[in-house]
Amino acid sequence: QVQLVESGGGLVQAGESTRLSCAASRSIFSINVMGWYRQAPGKQRELVASIRSGGSTNYADSVKGRFTISRDNTKNAVDLQMNSLKPEDTADYYCNANLFGMNYWGKGTLVTVSS
Repeated sequence: QVQLVESGGGLVQAGESTRLSCAASRSIFSINVMGWYRQAPGKQRELVASIRSGGSTNYADSVKGRFTISRDNTKNAVDLQMNSLKPEDTADYYCNANLFGMNYWGKGTLVTVSS
């Protein structure tokens, strides 16, 4: 098992940047895929970005070129740098870890982008 705790977020202005961090309760070295998802009001949860243990990344088309996911195995953390934020990026952001086929989720952190 793994517990995930997100931090960061809050209220930001459109065009600004913010950084989300996800702290894991155990080593993430063996966790093949970690990612960030988001869920806006009235919408389904969607993948924002993911990163594999080897470092390869995947991004939703809507955030390509603006968001960057990174993982630090020594700190057991996965970060999401979000630049050029838009009002449509407003959502609850959740950290995810896929460990031995099981999905684990954090409780989420709210990002609100004002225009």
